[in-house]
Formats: sequence, structure tokens, C-alpha cells
Amino acid sequence: MELYQLRAFAAVADTGQLTRAAERLHLSQPALSAQIKALEEELEVRLFERTPNGMQATRAGRELLAHGEKVLAAAEALRQAARAVRGEAAGRLRIGTLSDPQSIRLGDILGRAVERFPLLELELHHEITGAALEAVRDGSLDASFYYGDITSPQVGGLALRDLVYCVAAPVEWKQRIDGAGWRELAALPWIVTPQISTHHRLMRTIFSEHDVAPAKVIEADNESVISNLVGAGLGLSLMRLDLALERGVCIWPKARVRTTLWFIYRAERASDPLIAALLKVVAETWQLPSREARKQVTAA
Repeated sequence: MELYQLRAFAAVADTGQLTRAAERLHLSQPALSAQIKALEEELEVRLFERTPNGMQATRAGRELLAHGEKVLAAAEALRQAARAVRGEAAGRLRIGTLSDPQSIRLGDILGRAVERFPLLELELHHEITGAALEAVRDGSLDASFYYGDITSPQVGGLALRDLVYCVAAPVEWKQRIDGAGWRELAALPWIVTPQISTHHRLMRTIFSEHDVAPAKVIEADNESVISNLVGAGLGLSLMRLDLALERGVCIWPKARVRTTLWFIYRAERASDPLIAALLKVVAETWQLPSREARKQVTAA
């Protein structure tokens, strides 16, 4: 039994068509058919039945496919391990992104990763901050950008930069908010984020300190959307100071809140060749001091 026969088996099962499977494997259709036939003869079982809709796996074929996929996965893991021994980072990582790409230097990071580690594949998923932290902790993401406090001992991170948030309002509301206090401000329409987000926790913190809560009118989960809604005159929100200045919205001068932008990962994977390669790229892109770039975070 050969690995190429198992790949042929898996490709036909996945596509349901000899023609499409042959194109995927860069084979002629007769060559692919010969590989399937040879595998069936060796296993002494019929793997597929021809139907008007294409190739359908038999019951035996469906049962054996799971075993074949495990063998292929093990072979790929062996290849990746060999590349790691040779000092090559090869494989796929699922990365969480947030905010606007420019603020996290996403394009620069991806460009450097492609140049430095051509065998590294990055799969991007836009996330809300709190969801990103949970996804890294439970392993559904390999790493992510994140801002806020890190309270899980399972999560480590690179501290990238400090972020300052302010209360931002539509320009035409300037006279309404200039002399307003916390209660007057809270009574105005607000644009808020989902409770799982760090943005929501920051807003809740600054208002709870003054024993008030903001009125809610719209919920949004993206900083760019929030800034557009504020600019459109729909309400106030907590906004990144640099973004508020860029947008030219009205900034209420009585409140500032600071937090940290991180690049986070599971602490136990810090020495994983793929994670180590990614952390190196992020640290170089952000020009972090080499000995201080990686900060292991533990719960307080």
C-alpha cells in the first residue's frame, strides 16, 4: 500500500468525481482509476460504486476512509517534524485578527511571514476581543491579536503597544457634551459592543466608577463600524484616541482609559516551531526588544 494510493482514495471520496479528483492530484483519469483499482485489490474490498452522480463510497469504503485519513495525517505530521528538525517552519496556523488591519500591522506581518517562512500558512479569522482570548485558550485559534487584561495562566503574549480610549461624540453634539457631567453624558444615546468584548468592559468600568450606566441605542462589534456610526451622528462611544483624532469627531475631555494591545498564544506552545516562527515575525515587525519581546502572562 502506498501513500499516493491513499491520497487518491481520499480525493475521490471528497470530490465524488474521478475527473475532479484527477485534476486535484495532477493525474490523468486512467492513472487515478488504476491507483484506486490497485488499492481495492490489495485491501480485497470494493471502495466505490459508480452512480449517475459520480463515484459514491461503499459502506466499507466509508469505514476505511477514516483510517486512511489518519495515515495521511500521520505522514504529514512526520514531514512537518522533519522540517522542524531542519529548522524549517511548515504548517497552517489559525490567527485571530481584530480592529483595522493597519493598527495591528497585519499586512507587514503577513509579508514578513511569507518572506521568512514560505512553508508557513496563515488562516485569518476576525474576532471580538473576548472571543479571541477564549479561542486561543481552548485551542480553536493558534494565536490572536487581543487587547485588555490577560487573566488566564494558559495564555502567554507579546505586549505590542499601549492603547488609549476616549469618549467620542458626533461633531454636532459638541455644545451638548462640553459642559456635561457623567449622568448627563450617560443619558445620551450610546453605541456599545457585545459583553464579551474588552471594549464593553472598558466602558462598563469607567461608568461604574461614577455609579452610572450608558443608555444603549446600537450594538456593534467592529471599531471601524463604531467610528462610522459616531461620525454619522447616531451616538457616543468609547473610541481609540488615535482613531477619534483621525475621524475628527468630538472628544469629551473628562475621560481616558488605557489598555494594552497583545499578540497572544497558548503558553504551553511557546516552543512549538510554528508558534515560535510566528512570534519572531510579530516581534520583528513591531520592533520589540529581543530580550523583552516575549512576556509570559500568568493570572493575577
